[in-house]
Amino acid sequence: MDELIKAIILLTVGIAVLLCGMHFMSGGLKKIAGRGIRQFFRKSQNNPVVGMGIGAAVTTVIQSSDATAALVIGFINAGAMTMFQGLSIILGAYIGTTVTGVIASFSSVNFSTYFFILAFIGTLMMMLFHNEKVKSVGEILCGFGLLFFGLSVMKDSFANADINAFCTTMFSSINVPILLFLVGILMAALAQSSSAITGIAIAMVGAGALPLASAFYIVLGATVGTVANTLLSSMHGNIDGKRTAVIAFAMRLLTAVIAMVIVIFIEPYLAEWLHNAAINGSDQFPLALFTVIYNVIFMPLLIPLIKPFIKLFSKIIKEKPKAELEGTIQFIDDKLLNQPDIALMQVGKEIVHMFELAYENYKLGLGKVLVYDRSKDKEIVLTEDKIDYLNQRITDFMIKLAPSLQNRGERKVGAYFHVINDIERIGDHAYNFYETADAMNNEELSFSPAAKVEIRELNQVIIEMFDIAKEVFVTKDIDSLAVLRDHEERCHRLKQNFYANHYERVLKDECSQKMTPYISTLIVELERVADHLTNIGYSIVSPTGDLDAPLPAKPHKKRAKKK
Repeated sequence: MDELIKAIILLTVGIAVLLCGMHFMSGGLKKIAGRGIRQFFRKSQNNPVVGMGIGAAVTTVIQSSDATAALVIGFINAGAMTMFQGLSIILGAYIGTTVTGVIASFSSVNFSTYFFILAFIGTLMMMLFHNEKVKSVGEILCGFGLLFFGLSVMKDSFANADINAFCTTMFSSINVPILLFLVGILMAALAQSSSAITGIAIAMVGAGALPLASAFYIVLGATVGTVANTLLSSMHGNIDGKRTAVIAFAMRLLTAVIAMVIVIFIEPYLAEWLHNAAINGSDQFPLALFTVIYNVIFMPLLIPLIKPFIKLFSKIIKEKPKAELEGTIQFIDDKLLNQPDIALMQVGKEIVHMFELAYENYKLGLGKVLVYDRSKDKEIVLTEDKIDYLNQRITDFMIKLAPSLQNRGERKVGAYFHVINDIERIGDHAYNFYETADAMNNEELSFSPAAKVEIRELNQVIIEMFDIAKEVFVTKDIDSLAVLRDHEERCHRLKQNFYANHYERVLKDECSQKMTPYISTLIVELERVADHLTNIGYSIVSPTGDLDAPLPAKPHKKRAKKK
């Protein structure tokens, strides 16, 4: 009994070490590849073969098809890549991820034991060196060593006759292709990695606890289950991102089912052929070879189906109907157009409503940058849709209202046009924060504690500007404009200090150089929010920024919209 408990512990520990090793290896590879992956993606063209090559190359480097797919979904959400380009890359990613299985299959080779020492070497590199690249290389080596160690521990656990007999009996009882296929889907969805399940299956096949023929169906199911992660990463994106994830799932399911049917008919011949093709008589290599052959054959065959799938799922998964946003309008109504003064007053209220939505999204977006949390993603996306919708509806309403207004009313409408433009830009910046947080998370980057303190200090000034700008707009309190201007100048000073402090931290190796573009982007975005808030305040005395005003006129800054 004690031997059985020990073997069970070894099995669970082996699985845990294997998963940790894959996580370390993938994380280190992503850090080394860094922004180069994004630049590589930008080279993707409308040639699907080129796209597949890029996807395969990137995934071979970072050892995670899920990570590659998440990056692709991010590009599609940002409008930097078409669905056709993205799906080509994802298909290539499925080929690239087979490398992990091939690596795992070498655990049966005699010299594989020597790979364990890489975990020790990698750990020393992470602990003793401060250089980010050296630490990332150490992370890769540590992961590589842990992967082989985990496989070895798992294989040793199956040496226990009871565990081996239990696994053999269990898989014999469910030795039905469809059941094994479903087991593979479930396991990969829970582990969020088809490579991990393939590695575990390889270890079981090598230990004789799982027949090779049964393993075929489990790894085929795993290729479908891993797409669950891609579906989750697309939930809070735009409509094209969601379509891309669903199409990727549909394609993966289609090919896996077809392959399963084919394997059912050729199972004995396939197993014998793969055994004959094994390196040095390895019992584990045939399964790894099977995953390579399956993906290399089936993924290119899907290329002609990409466009038809896009067309089909564009009809099935439709844009959110405008009716869902109708409740966003609270104060304006075309019935008021015959009462211009009341209508104009209601426009002001609707603008305040739009301002409050932008303010809320600003806090949520920046909050996600400081503390990564996806629980509010759906709310951020919906609020951005509401802001865009209000911008369009208020604009249309004022265009209809303008001809019936007197001079003073026309001047106010002119100011309102500028105000809603500034509010809409603030909403864009808030949404950019949301996307920046995801991009940083994909690269496993975060702001240092010192940087977060400075961001919060700058944010506090901008929060006060939101309150002042709203008060000025509602009460027409011109005296508060001086305070608003002072706050904007303070934002500029804080921005300069932030830049200087960041570069000093980089020189002292207290912050990664990789954070520089993210910090630069964030500070510019925050300063632009401050500019737009100042513009909103000054709109009550200077609609376009160049009319006489009680205070020195503030030029109305035009900014290129970033979506």
